[in-house]
Amino acid sequence: MPDTDPHTPAPVTLAPATLAPIAATPLASPPYLVAPKGELAFLHARSVVLDRPVTALEGWTLIRSRPSPLLAAAMRVRDAISGSFGVAPISGFSRAQRTSIAPGERLDFFLVEHASDTDLVLSVRDRHLDVMTWISARERTYRITSSVKVYNLFGRLYMVPVALAHRMIVAADLGRLQRMTAAR
Repeated sequence: MPDTDPHTPAPVTLAPATLAPIAATPLASPPYLVAPKGELAFLHARSVVLDRPVTALEGWTLIRSRPSPLLAAAMRVRDAISGSFGVAPISGFSRAQRTSIAPGERLDFFLVEHASDTDLVLSVRDRHLDVMTWISARERTYRITSSVKVYNLFGRLYMVPVALAHRMIVAADLGRLQRMTAAR
């Protein structure tokens, strides 16, 4: 069952990046999901209130500057298992300090579909599943929403451990961001 806010408005579905080029114009209003809620195999949203506001990209950069050992281990396991099914390796996240990003650019293995101070929309699409992560920064509230649409048995099996790990990783990432932005 999706772990979301029941008051979330209807989702905005983005066209797959493989079917249309990324537009320079802003996307429709949030929430940004990879498909309509009824088509999703996974939907998870979690937020924290920070001591100070950050932009969506600043929060991402802070989180990635101190990567979680759990995430690093999960990425190694994912690459080892998925490689035998012809899925390209992710090889984890970089610690690159980005100060700007634009639609169509890459942020690690993600395609940037939309970028503003308040929203960062990232996607990965392949023959097994489509993933979209929407990072929202509104005043002092920082929220990560991830949605996944699966296309086949491998995609469904892949999501079993990923769904469990994802919740733990996002909680740890947001807790770390909260500590990193705490007033001293």
